[in-house]
Amino acid sequence: MSAPAPEEEAELLVPVGRMRLTAVIVAVALFMQNLDSTVVTTALPAMAGSFHVDPLYMSMAVTSYLISLSVFIPASGWVADRFGARQVFRTAVVVFTLGSIFCGFAPNLPVLVASRVVQGLGGAMMLPVGRLLLLRSVSRAQMVSAMAWLTMPALLGPILGPPLGGFIVSFASWRWVFDINVPIGLAGAVAVSLFIPDVREEGRGGHLDSLGILLSGLAMALLMVGLETVGRGLIPLYWTLLAFLGGGLSCLFYVLHARHEENPVLDLSLMRVPTFAISLLAGTLFRVAVGALPFLLPLMLQLGFGKSPLASGLITFAAAAGALLMKFAAQPVLARFGFRSVLVWNGLIAALSMAICAAFRPAWPVWLMDGVLFVAGFFRSLQFTAFNSIAYGDIPRARMSAATTFYSTVQQLSLTMGVVIGAASLEVSSWASGHRVPSLSDYGIAFLVVSGVALLAIPLCARLPRNAGAQLSGHRG
Repeated sequence: MSAPAPEEEAELLVPVGRMRLTAVIVAVALFMQNLDSTVVTTALPAMAGSFHVDPLYMSMAVTSYLISLSVFIPASGWVADRFGARQVFRTAVVVFTLGSIFCGFAPNLPVLVASRVVQGLGGAMMLPVGRLLLLRSVSRAQMVSAMAWLTMPALLGPILGPPLGGFIVSFASWRWVFDINVPIGLAGAVAVSLFIPDVREEGRGGHLDSLGILLSGLAMALLMVGLETVGRGLIPLYWTLLAFLGGGLSCLFYVLHARHEENPVLDLSLMRVPTFAISLLAGTLFRVAVGALPFLLPLMLQLGFGKSPLASGLITFAAAAGALLMKFAAQPVLARFGFRSVLVWNGLIAALSMAICAAFRPAWPVWLMDGVLFVAGFFRSLQFTAFNSIAYGDIPRARMSAATTFYSTVQQLSLTMGVVIGAASLEVSSWASGHRVPSLSDYGIAFLVVSGVALLAIPLCARLPRNAGAQLSGHRG
């Protein structure tokens, strides 16, 4: 692995105000995307009634968006290199906003599905290109602080989405679920134009890896279809198995293709960078576990405890408050203990905090559950910030677009896998216990399973060198 160039070592600090402003603008756009993904699921029954279709078919509104994301994310790095990260990010925000407007006016399910594909195209460019734009706008020494801001959307969106969606559907039309994106999107596009500089770096050249985009997009789409439909009875089982088989073969063909491609759309050679590889693999395990929580917690609180969607949302909101507090603590904690110690010990605490949710019962006072979720939100957010920062610590700036594309592609897949593993754990426990509907013990087992997945990341984190990411954290231990 080559050492960072001297000019990278000597880069000057970006003014703190500009760094925070850039981080907030990118984070708000990503928050809009994450919020939309969770608000929509709450409104699906109301949409089904409006369109006069079986609610089961409304899952197409979710899967079409996820598949669109999966297909277009691998191309985001090349597009950012070709047209500039600021230009692409601003366009992505506009496209996502236009897709939201189309969804709000959709007269039937086919139009809604097509509009969600447009949203997915915008969303696919927002996540990796937004991260790339931020990484190119700050120095390495400021990367941890910037990533602390960028971590917030992934944590806040799934927590705020269900209660907000329930409130909108209860007191207004489901179409407002999409309309709330419009002012946020317009303000974000204007803010990008006014306040974010157009920082360009030499990318991977002008050659477009068309075959790589086809194979990676096909692999992601088929794997996403398989993950979204397995065990849910939405399509015949053999179609789900064929989707997994086709996705696996597409992955294999892509790996063979990438070995001989000069500028592959997903650059597998990045796995030779130890900090990137460990962050990607361990972070995937952690994200799988965390991805199950927004699915399991609201179900347990509403179906197991009998709480309303609004009451459930007010409890889960405590995790968002803990995540917000972490924003101020990430840099000092990493400077004091270093990336390896934080990822190992903080990862252990974060996994145990997930396991404690298995003990939640209706008799628990709300303040106690809020306290557990507050602490859990803090440590989960710190873990995300550490993973997202160390991943790019040893990546040369010229390869940032390749790294963000690769990282975002795997991240999208891992979060979906979390929902699948959470749902599968719940269903298997219910079946083994002979329960027609999941009991509190079944939810407890599901929480323990996903906590175990999070624990698997710790041995990988322990393989980091003691001084890993010292340039980012300032740790000199």
